[in-house]
Amino acid sequence: MPPAPQYADEDFKRLKWRTLLLLSLAVLLAKGVWFSASAVVPALTSAWGLNDSGRAWLTMSVQIGFVAGAFSSALLNLADRISSRQLFTVSALFAAIATLLIPLFVERLNEALILRFFTGFFLAGVYPVGMKIMATWTKEDRGLGIGLLVGALTVGTAAPHLLSAFGGVRDWKPVLYSASLLAMLGGFIAFWFIDEGPYRAKTPPFNWKFVGEVARTKEVALANLGYLGHMWELYAMWAWTPIFLLASFKIAGLAPQWASLAAFAVIGAGGLGSLVAGKLADKWGRTTLTISSLVISGACAILVGFLFGGNPIALVALCLVWGFAVVADSAQFSACITELSHPDYIGTALTLQTSLGFLLTLLTIRLIPALESWVGWNYAFMFLAFGPALGIVAMLALRRSPAAQRIAGGKG
Repeated sequence: MPPAPQYADEDFKRLKWRTLLLLSLAVLLAKGVWFSASAVVPALTSAWGLNDSGRAWLTMSVQIGFVAGAFSSALLNLADRISSRQLFTVSALFAAIATLLIPLFVERLNEALILRFFTGFFLAGVYPVGMKIMATWTKEDRGLGIGLLVGALTVGTAAPHLLSAFGGVRDWKPVLYSASLLAMLGGFIAFWFIDEGPYRAKTPPFNWKFVGEVARTKEVALANLGYLGHMWELYAMWAWTPIFLLASFKIAGLAPQWASLAAFAVIGAGGLGSLVAGKLADKWGRTTLTISSLVISGACAILVGFLFGGNPIALVALCLVWGFAVVADSAQFSACITELSHPDYIGTALTLQTSLGFLLTLLTIRLIPALESWVGWNYAFMFLAFGPALGIVAMLALRRSPAAQRIAGGKG
């Protein structure tokens, strides 16, 4: 571990939080391109004649691209071979360009899906690299730092819905133009203002020979099961809640713009959830925090359909709770992996966890519209509660195991 900084504590604190706030802003701006096309699904459905499968693939293609990018980066060990600032900047710019090309040149779904794949591919050089930079500036307050970064990521995910509300729900191109330009700005902020901190350490590279070791380690497997339960719910909720709200508001006689604003608030609430959870996880323990979050989000998945088509205020209130809780536990599963894994295969364990989680999201993102056609919006989201249920069982088992003493400084 590199030595502590040699300047005054107050100067270091100022520099640290200035860097982390600007890093979070850069992540927020860059991450907006992830759901930029998904935020204008109704307009694209009309323009391109999309069916349920096509609408789902607008998000699924990004997920596949992210997994491919994460594996490529891990296999080549790019995070240790290239400056984090340069890798973040270049990745954000290319993700922005891939998104920008859609409104400029694309008129059919197939071409859009290729560019959406590359959007996800390049975003694998933004969020994970941002997490690495954050780790070089934090130690005892790492939970808060993780929460801040994941919160920024979440608000960035929500941002296209705000752009859609003010840009006109029926006009999809300005939303993608705006998201692309903001992602470019995020890349430039990283290049001009962001650098690694004094706690930089070499990241263990991905190594196939450690995959079996990761799978055989019980406590790591339990943390991964908790994460998979969380991912079963998260991205399907983010992808389809805006469509759910739009359909419900239509029944209530409200304009589509209100549904876009509500979707921004619901997804963006996870930003506050991540920040609060990051602080509480260091105080209560990661297993307690993740179990609590999974209980709340799973209950919301079961209950939200009963409010469909009813009072918009009650519906949005429940959805805000869901949005707050559904992502609050996200970063803590990765933190568990770093604390439970052998130092030699932390890189492999994190890469596997992230890749398996995003691959799993393909199933739930695709199945929600099929379930909606079968049982309606009143019951479609109940299917997502199976994930939190599995996660709760896994994290309870992890909390009871001796390995819990290695998590969050012995708090479990």
